[in-house]
Amino acid sequence: LKMSWSWLFLPLHLLMAIFSCHSIKAPTTSSQQSLKTDLFNFYHSLILADGKETTIHLLKDIPKRYYFVLEEGRVLAPFSLTVTPCDVPIEWSILVYKPPPAKATPGSHDTPEVSKSQKASSLASTIFNYKGNSVETYMGMSSHSALYLLEFLSTERDTHITVYLTTDTTSGHLYPELPADPRIDVIGVGHTTVTLTWKHSPSALQHRDSIQYCLLVNEKHNYKSLCAAETAVRSSGVKMPPTLALSLSPYLLEPQQVMILSNSELSVINKVSSGEVRQVCMGTKNTYTVPNLSPNTQYYFDVFIVNLLTNASAAYTGTFARTLEEPEPKVTELEDGKVVHVVLDGKKQKFYSLQYQARHKKIHFTFQLCQGQIRVHITQNGKTVASENLSGMRYFSLKGKVLDTYLVQLRSTEESNSSVKVQASPHFHKPLFPLLPESLKIKSFSKLRTCRSVTIAWLGTQEESKYCVYRKRIEEDQTWRELQSADRCSGPESRHKSEKVLCKYFYDLNLQRAVTTETIKGLEAGTLYLFDVYLFGPSGIPVRYHSKVVKTRKKC
Repeated sequence: LKMSWSWLFLPLHLLMAIFSCHSIKAPTTSSQQSLKTDLFNFYHSLILADGKETTIHLLKDIPKRYYFVLEEGRVLAPFSLTVTPCDVPIEWSILVYKPPPAKATPGSHDTPEVSKSQKASSLASTIFNYKGNSVETYMGMSSHSALYLLEFLSTERDTHITVYLTTDTTSGHLYPELPADPRIDVIGVGHTTVTLTWKHSPSALQHRDSIQYCLLVNEKHNYKSLCAAETAVRSSGVKMPPTLALSLSPYLLEPQQVMILSNSELSVINKVSSGEVRQVCMGTKNTYTVPNLSPNTQYYFDVFIVNLLTNASAAYTGTFARTLEEPEPKVTELEDGKVVHVVLDGKKQKFYSLQYQARHKKIHFTFQLCQGQIRVHITQNGKTVASENLSGMRYFSLKGKVLDTYLVQLRSTEESNSSVKVQASPHFHKPLFPLLPESLKIKSFSKLRTCRSVTIAWLGTQEESKYCVYRKRIEEDQTWRELQSADRCSGPESRHKSEKVLCKYFYDLNLQRAVTTETIKGLEAGTLYLFDVYLFGPSGIPVRYHSKVVKTRKKC
């Protein structure tokens, strides 16, 4: 019988008919061997291996077939077949083909003549079929005179699955064993934490060194296998680092490390934030508290028991829980003209709320950023009227009705602590902060630098004000720290007396000419200096210009 690769794609009934036309004899050892030889020679690429997990790729709407004939020996032998969909639901079935009975011998009672097509259809039967995305296992008894055919089909999109066939059902399992009750119990829910527990796997109790639990947390849905979870991470467009090619393989992680999906990059870090897929492997502990969750958010939790030697895994029944809603933040009342100093914890990333009830139609809000980076959000009767990141000094002039309620929310935008001074007052109220120039930058003149002096300039205003200049000698490696850690709300009282250079009064009604310069002498050659200018208004509250670092010339 001649066969070609095109036969692999023949419909099942034609394939069976061909085998029936091939005059397959009664189930003798020679006919079994002949069948196995034919299958091996012509179908070896599609024969399912025994005792090995096989990955199969499926194209949408194109069925794929695999065959297997089990080893000779007993007339009946047990076998198991486990199929794990790694993405979308699939359809799969097991068909068994048995050779036709032997022809009647002379002298025996004749049997009715049967057509070839009838003979083929009577010999092929479906013994199992399934549709879905759950991990499914079929246990059966094999007749060695039978050919088994597996058909797989994906109707949604291209996907892949894993298939594990074994005839060794007595000596151990590839997949870790689940407990009789594989559910995950939620035993505690907080604003940012969820505590889970699950019953121990018999495999974990017997093989502690090679078995561990891994927990997957996400905000979309539960996954029925670790294979499906890996596919979900990859399909999100993650760039897979070479050392993390097996995205969720637990043996790549140290205990208690967290795998984060963030900004299209996959990395193993300990810090977490909302909206990410993360995995924690905790050895053989069966209780875990998930930290750093977002309040009032639903999360899905899946536990996988993983064999570190084979990378095979089994999934517990996933669960979900919603974290508690965060309590309303305390609101501080703002009083007319009173300055409130607010310090924000960057690690907690919480809003600090200030409320002001207008007694006049026009309202003036003033913000002086002292340290760090802060975002301000202002609502008027629940409607947003301003939202931006603060920089230096910022004024908001708003118009509304008497008794309008204004809510000011402040939040640090970086991990370090931030602070800001806030004042609310009627529009006509005399502000405590001085009138500011267009820019708070200090300019230095490179051409006017010498070995012993530096010339700086800054803008003034139309209002006569007091300006004080301070200098501080710093080292090269101190520049960044001095500029970043400076408290822009602190006044000259925080400075050493030796750092004071001079104080002067200055103003000009013509803003085009409201510029002043100052040459600071008595400096050392080739040395870095930090210069600060403080502006004092009528109320005496200072405003600090942006610090300027200048280096004197080394040679003159």
